[in-house]
Amino acid sequence: MKAPGKEAVLWKATDGGKVECSLCAWRCTIADGKLGHCRVRQNSHGTLYSLNYDKVCAAGVDPIEKKPLYHFQPGSKSFSISCPGCNFQCDFCQNWQISQQPQEGAMIDGEAYSPDEIVAAAVRSGCKSISYTYTEPTIFMELAAECGRLAKNSGLANVFVTNGYMTREAVDFAKDWLSAANIDLKAFSDEFYRGRCKARLQPVLETIQYVAKETSIWMEVTTLVLPGQNDSDEELKKLAGWLVEKAGPDCPWHISRFYPQYKHKDSKPTPIETLERAFEIGCEAGLNYVYLGNVAGSGAEDTMCPGCGKMLIRRMGYNIVDNSIAGGKCPACGKAVAGVF
Repeated sequence: MKAPGKEAVLWKATDGGKVECSLCAWRCTIADGKLGHCRVRQNSHGTLYSLNYDKVCAAGVDPIEKKPLYHFQPGSKSFSISCPGCNFQCDFCQNWQISQQPQEGAMIDGEAYSPDEIVAAAVRSGCKSISYTYTEPTIFMELAAECGRLAKNSGLANVFVTNGYMTREAVDFAKDWLSAANIDLKAFSDEFYRGRCKARLQPVLETIQYVAKETSIWMEVTTLVLPGQNDSDEELKKLAGWLVEKAGPDCPWHISRFYPQYKHKDSKPTPIETLERAFEIGCEAGLNYVYLGNVAGSGAEDTMCPGCGKMLIRRMGYNIVDNSIAGGKCPACGKAVAGVF
């Protein structure tokens, strides 16, 4: 009998032909013939398989700033790939056509590209990294891991753009080849996560803290601000304060503007005033690097030295206009700038 896909990583067999998946925080127990919460991992006769391993649904070259990563190889290009699926069901998802494809009952669609082909394309395109993005990379870990090891051997970095719902086992599985991650901290309210994302807050907090304290993975955090949902001063102060305490003051925080998407179209874009207030809250909390996203030309995209205030990197959208960082330090006062330069 033909296997339904690639044998999965991070699972074990249990009684009665069931399997336990330890890839993400759902930790699904899956009966024979059934799917996990992500709907792209299936138990077939007591073996867990990935159904999206050979289903690359998007591939292209992006500026690393689009991830967004502002303190990791700034100005470089990243070869970005994704496979369908997600372990969240965010009603405001900007890539819902591919992330929610399995949840919507559609066929898991994409093309088969080998890890060798993907890495070769990244090298040929002059990229310095491969980003696993657009959908949730955790749930196509099999392809990401094989690409990641090859990429590292080829001198490329590897980047996850993730919702952070991975287990500690998954972080440990990836940490030898994963160079950087941007983790979405979508809100600081479990009610928001349960209502809008059909998930929970605590596992995301645990991932951020673990990556920050126990690995060498460079991490930046993004919060998409939805009007009337996660934008109160009280919540933003709690979130920013928690980041300072658990991830450290040098963890960059990207505050991103929301535009109506998917099932959350009954809203206007985030007011600029709300984003500016969030920016102030992040700075007041003690974060050294706070940025506004989806607001080109705001002036809050630039990297400033936390020591002397000198502008170190000037940006316009995803483009770097000027970068004066020398040897990872401010040229004016010599203070080290957090990141990978």
